[in-house]
Amino acid sequence: MHWADVLADELLKDDKKHVLATGITPSGPIHIGNMREILTTDAVYRCLKNKGVDAELIYVADDFDPLRKVYPYLPKSYEKYVGMPISDIPCPCGKHKSYADHFLISFLNSLKEIGVEPHVYRASKMYTNGDYNEAVQIAMENTDKIKEIIQRISKRQLPKGWIPFNIRCDKCKKMTSAKAVLYDFPIIEYVCDCGYEGEVDIRKGGVGKLPWRVDWPARWKMLDVTFEPFGKDLGTVGGARDTGEKIVKEVYGYPAPRYTVYEFILLKGKGAMHSSKGTALSAGEMLDMTPPEVLRFLLMNNKPSKHLMFDSGLGLLNLVDEYEREERVYFGKEEETKGMKDLKKTYELSQPYNIPKNMPYQLPYRHLVTLIQIGQNWSGVKKILLRTGQIPKNLSSKDEKHLKQRTKHVGYWLENFAPDMVKFKVKKNMPKVDLDSEQKKFLSSLMGTLSSISWEAKDIHNAIYDVSEKQKIPIKQAFKTIYQIILGQEKGPRAGFFLSNLDEDFVLKRVKEAIK
Repeated sequence: MHWADVLADELLKDDKKHVLATGITPSGPIHIGNMREILTTDAVYRCLKNKGVDAELIYVADDFDPLRKVYPYLPKSYEKYVGMPISDIPCPCGKHKSYADHFLISFLNSLKEIGVEPHVYRASKMYTNGDYNEAVQIAMENTDKIKEIIQRISKRQLPKGWIPFNIRCDKCKKMTSAKAVLYDFPIIEYVCDCGYEGEVDIRKGGVGKLPWRVDWPARWKMLDVTFEPFGKDLGTVGGARDTGEKIVKEVYGYPAPRYTVYEFILLKGKGAMHSSKGTALSAGEMLDMTPPEVLRFLLMNNKPSKHLMFDSGLGLLNLVDEYEREERVYFGKEEETKGMKDLKKTYELSQPYNIPKNMPYQLPYRHLVTLIQIGQNWSGVKKILLRTGQIPKNLSSKDEKHLKQRTKHVGYWLENFAPDMVKFKVKKNMPKVDLDSEQKKFLSSLMGTLSSISWEAKDIHNAIYDVSEKQKIPIKQAFKTIYQIILGQEKGPRAGFFLSNLDEDFVLKRVKEAIK
């Protein structure tokens, strides 16, 4: 049984409507590591819906959290905003309503592309609209109990005078520097590090917020959450989940949601992804280089508890190959191999929206890496594919759209993440190369052979080997010669396939130029 079905079946033990929650603070680029939480929740939600269960998927954007520090991707001028809610801080690029929107909008667009359609809650609006007012009052009335729970379970001492509410200073607008002096419902008197002394009425929205360890369980009760996954950092002994379970039960009188703990996704060469350290691959970047169904497949094909290493280099090609192999098996075009667990469910959960009735037209990503560098864009690639018979002339509009999308993704990957070893550029004019007599003799013989064979990858490949053997020139030297006169470099893609996708007259003309 697929891991998402196992989690869904656990929820079925509670006969009621299920609310599956996910969320994050949009304080920086929201990366593929964060996407694991969202897609894990979405997978369980889909399984519940397939079983006919009343379920809702929600996403809470914690955009009322304060800016903790000036991150590497921010100008030093943002120092003055540290401690202020990110929903109130200016957008870094000036194109969005706030700092929070700068990161959140692009991420929500990524969710739409990847087929996740949650009910979105913004913490900033929930607080300013007064949705949290009751939860805040209950927390304040249970200050001693909450403090005891946190200190006992987390094994850390809270400061004298601590209250479960971060006051927003009326003067500096920060939520990290005001300290409560006196609480007499509904008023909290405070002094701030900025020198201001004032008071807030907790019946009014937006005057502050609950600290995370209290906000999280309060939210479970407010939104009737029944399932929410979390990263292993929150699930450590004494962590936010442990304290949250006690607080939600003993303070808010609500059962803690069911959950699963997920492992982090590591970025090859950089380790765990952290937006604050600039070591993250954003969800947008991932979806620019990878079809959405492939990104979903990466997570659907692995249990949340499994460590994942994401390789944005050549590993990406292997990932797409793996997805397309399972797609062929799903549609009965290939035999299932060992290790393909829960293949049917995995493939179906990998689809952003609708499950295809027929297998989409496949062209290996590796082929497209070569073709896009020859054809430059989809129009050029399509001409090559038609000329070489790699696609039928009556290709459906749906399949063409599919291949066009693939080509666009490959182009982005080549420009931003591909290693230099796979990059090349076909020179319009003969490169300046110094060929020796052995190389020219090889090319002269090759030209005669190429002129008499069909312009297909296999025949070209065999021709190069045959001429190399007859001329007694090492095959590596033969390939090097071909790349030198066409690319101006010593290495390139598989020669037979590469040359077959170039215009025959162009290749023969170039060889002729080289042997003059």
